[in-house]
Amino acid sequence: MGKRFALLSVSDKAGLEAFARALEELGYELLSTGGTARCLREAGVRVRDVADYTGSPEVMGGRVKTLHPRVHGGILAREGVDEADLERLGAGWIDMVVVNLYPFERTVQREDVSRSEAIENIDIGGPSMVRSAAKNHERVTVVCDPSDYDTIVRELRAGGRVSDGTRRRLAGQAFAHTAAYDGAIAAYLTREGEGGERERFPGSLMLSFERAYALRYGENPHQAGAFYRDRTQEAGSVAEAQSLGAGGKELSFNNLVDVDAAVEAVREFDEPAAVVVKHTNPCGVACGATLAEAYRAAREADATSAFGGIVALNRRVSADAAQALCETFLEVVAAPGFDDDALEVLRKKNLRLLALGEGAERGGGAWVFRRVSGGMVVQERDLMATGEVTEGRVVTRRAPTPQEQASLGFAWRVVKHVKSNAIVLARGKRTVGVGAGQMSRVESVRIACAKAGEGSEGAVLASDAFFPFPDGLELALTRGVVAVVQPGGSVKDEAVIEAADRAGIAMVFTGRRHFRH
Repeated sequence: MGKRFALLSVSDKAGLEAFARALEELGYELLSTGGTARCLREAGVRVRDVADYTGSPEVMGGRVKTLHPRVHGGILAREGVDEADLERLGAGWIDMVVVNLYPFERTVQREDVSRSEAIENIDIGGPSMVRSAAKNHERVTVVCDPSDYDTIVRELRAGGRVSDGTRRRLAGQAFAHTAAYDGAIAAYLTREGEGGERERFPGSLMLSFERAYALRYGENPHQAGAFYRDRTQEAGSVAEAQSLGAGGKELSFNNLVDVDAAVEAVREFDEPAAVVVKHTNPCGVACGATLAEAYRAAREADATSAFGGIVALNRRVSADAAQALCETFLEVVAAPGFDDDALEVLRKKNLRLLALGEGAERGGGAWVFRRVSGGMVVQERDLMATGEVTEGRVVTRRAPTPQEQASLGFAWRVVKHVKSNAIVLARGKRTVGVGAGQMSRVESVRIACAKAGEGSEGAVLASDAFFPFPDGLELALTRGVVAVVQPGGSVKDEAVIEAADRAGIAMVFTGRRHFRH
């Protein structure tokens, strides 16, 4: 059969040296190109240049180096069928193709990238080799992800070959890799308007996700479900969360949707904060001097709803915070991390624990997607502008006191994460009542006040959109609300302002609404 080659040409060089050494020990002759060959030689690994193998030098500044019959013939040749053609080409059997592509997506995310630089980062030879190897996976192993190196070496050492199942799996991953790559290029090019200006949304949008794991069930127990991870997910995202204590149960569709809602909300705050979510709505939110204090305050904001809730925290969980979390039955706790002594406490409970890691930015990710029949709606993420409350317009005769201003800012950050129509009552930096998802805003006020009970006396109120009539505000005034923040913009604004002035309360218009449907 002649020599057996492994061809290595990677942009991500993580684990490359050790993998190449292992392949060399296992009897492969290594072929490589450009920077990959240089990296291997500097590490003392013997490698043969593709140009030497093909007898054809790299040309056009490296644009053409692997597009050659000896390369693709060596990859696509079938045993028992193509030996004569392979010999006529003077090619060997290429049994393994280790390729990941020029970092196009990372390159075009830079604000200073030029169009010419972006175009030069469109890989041609790489995708061609990957597709050839994936097509011929009955014989050839194609590797695009360094995380697969260990599996391949283990199988080769154990049985002298990569298993059929692994080659099939890697071939599927390879086609997903090239599809996502082509999708990123299409999105970049179709965002160019006819005059050369960049359009906000591309003309073609192709999203790439990989299945991470099966879910316990979908939205209801009779529905199957799975979780797919975005290939370009950010650090600290729910997709990257590490499960530290599953409590014997897998996550469900609803768990993940609720966790995401809770995490998005808790990231609004800089000081220690806790958010308790039920059915994607925060039922209790609080900040505190410590995480334990914040959690207890959030839980007591609506203790009935907190039972069986999802909790997100914005600090690493200590043993004290863990003790507080154990005081109530919860489904999932998500936090940047958990101390070892906290894990000892929490694992005694039937709790699923998700460690998100550090470094996630508030409101990360540029776009939000929602599937509708026959298509998808796409929008920019709703990021809260700095100073929406502090720089808002005071429309009443009385301005908020400094304490009211701080509480209004807190309530305004919470109401952004409550399903519209949304009303949040807060005292200090703790919610006392939340009214969510009603068809009438006055009903949301009624629910928030009922939840708050006596806690509404002296509370501030945040409304995600304007009051269409004074009735919602007037109801809140009967329950002792002392300050309000809302976007304004209703034709009845003057009537609402007059009602506020008659009661002597303060009201701020932000000029920006935060609907959440």
